[in-house]
Amino acid sequence: MNKAGERISELKKLLAQEKIDFYIVPTADYHHSEYVSEFFKMRQFLSGFTGSDGTLVVSSAEAGLWTDGRYFEQAQNQLEGSGIVLYKMAEENVPTIEEYLEKNVQEGQTIGFDGRVVDAAFGKRLEKLFEGKQVKLSYDKDVAAQLWQDRPTMPVSKVWIVPEESCGMSVQDKLAKVRQKMTEEKAKHFLLSKLDDIMWLYNIRANDVECNPVALSYTWVSQKEAVLFIQSEALSEETKTYFEKCGVICKEYDCVVEYLKSCTLSGKVWCALNASSYILYKLMQQRAELVEKVNPTEIMKAIKTPVELAQIREYYIKDSVVLTKFLFWMKEQAGKIEMDELDASGKLDAMRAQIPGFLDLSFETISAYKANAAMAHYSATAGQASRIEADGFYLVDSGGQYVGGTTDVTRTIVLGTITDEMKLHFTKVACGMLRLADAKFLAGCTGRNLDILAREPLWECGLDYKHGTGHGIGYILNVHEGPHSLRWQYRANLPEIELVEGMIVSDEPGLYISGSHGIRTENILEIVKENKNEYGQFMGFEHLTYVPIDLDAISVKDMESSDLKRLNAYHAAVYEKLSPYFEGSSLEQLKDATRAITM
Repeated sequence: MNKAGERISELKKLLAQEKIDFYIVPTADYHHSEYVSEFFKMRQFLSGFTGSDGTLVVSSAEAGLWTDGRYFEQAQNQLEGSGIVLYKMAEENVPTIEEYLEKNVQEGQTIGFDGRVVDAAFGKRLEKLFEGKQVKLSYDKDVAAQLWQDRPTMPVSKVWIVPEESCGMSVQDKLAKVRQKMTEEKAKHFLLSKLDDIMWLYNIRANDVECNPVALSYTWVSQKEAVLFIQSEALSEETKTYFEKCGVICKEYDCVVEYLKSCTLSGKVWCALNASSYILYKLMQQRAELVEKVNPTEIMKAIKTPVELAQIREYYIKDSVVLTKFLFWMKEQAGKIEMDELDASGKLDAMRAQIPGFLDLSFETISAYKANAAMAHYSATAGQASRIEADGFYLVDSGGQYVGGTTDVTRTIVLGTITDEMKLHFTKVACGMLRLADAKFLAGCTGRNLDILAREPLWECGLDYKHGTGHGIGYILNVHEGPHSLRWQYRANLPEIELVEGMIVSDEPGLYISGSHGIRTENILEIVKENKNEYGQFMGFEHLTYVPIDLDAISVKDMESSDLKRLNAYHAAVYEKLSPYFEGSSLEQLKDATRAITM
């Protein structure tokens, strides 16, 4: 039994003492962020699984870990020897967590979890699932915390201000828009826990979560006041003055529960189920009638202002230039110099850091060679990173945080010999990305209407990838941003969001062949209006990413003429956008990498 197995055994003893029969540990902080600081990585501490998404369920009988297709191979490797059962989400005959609990929890038993890190939507589903079955939910204690003796401290960093001229809207204007939405829903109060929404609302940023420029905080908005709960150490004299001028009252972060227990309530409270903790939801439910809808700030934040879009376009060009130069360097140097996956990512990270306005990476760079790329969110570690040779595929998924935007881009390149099958796979992925980017669709469409365009070339071959095709991206904020997305599956717990002008979204089909290779080609697209006629308003996409697609891996015989036309048109645009930043031999490389090819 390894350390994870030992910790699970100790946790089972604690659960027996607390009379808890099933204990749930999600991957979450108190704000249900996608990425969390070290303080909140309880699931990782207990299980040893380091992926960014997963939920641990522990009972006296067994411990199980649920994660999605991005992490199946990684989880299989990391859970080995722990005794923890891997439940591969969305696979045939694999129960969901709710189905598992419904089958195994008996009447009179107790399901436990830390109500601060479980979202209200999940807690409410459990309530409904066990309604009338005498099953108790225990959510007011972090039982597992007793095992983590050397737990990191709660993160805190200094808040900084995004000037109005850089985001295009004042705090007062944003609050006015929020209050208008509150009025439409007849809500007198609004509880907001989602960190990137709070940062957007108050035009601030911080560094409490690695790569995500956010500060741990809550906010409470009424028609007359706005209260921000934030760690006092995060505020400078400048930011205190700023909040005073904005009419925002600052209170200590850990005072939020006491405040919500004692504040005067005059009507409905807006409390989004998917972005509020279960413990705060239950507190509000006991005190007021709730509006249980998606935070109004999510849609507002997703639709970028003209000022934001102008800067986003500029920084995507700068970012594309650096990635293109890095890929040229990789193709030249692989096999000539000694390097592993970490050396390669370090090179790219250092190049990106030289871009004026660079703040941080937008996520840890995924640098994956050969079979490692078959793990969609692979993370190379010191001592285990693969050496890169002049052979096979290399995949890099990376991005930056800049004073004018957040970037995300993936490319797969050929470093040497590849098989015809690998060329076929690469070509189908590239065709899927370009088909989606070329889509024309009527206003009112959601991501589910369009996802098939990216998958179609793969589905025709009986192939697929086990992740969504696209996600929103923040503006100097989280690299994964909702509420819109591109996916083919219907999920009752996720809203269907219309794709509207001003949103940006990733377009990232892939293919992952375990033990052999992984391919992903990702561009970021801006949603724009096209023509309007008697059938309605047509919409389309414009590329923000301009990075060559490796022609060494393209199999023209496996393309339709329309796919070839799209590839050549995209490469012509890449050359037009990037050529001013290249000269001499590097310009010749760019010309060759973006040359038109024929059937």
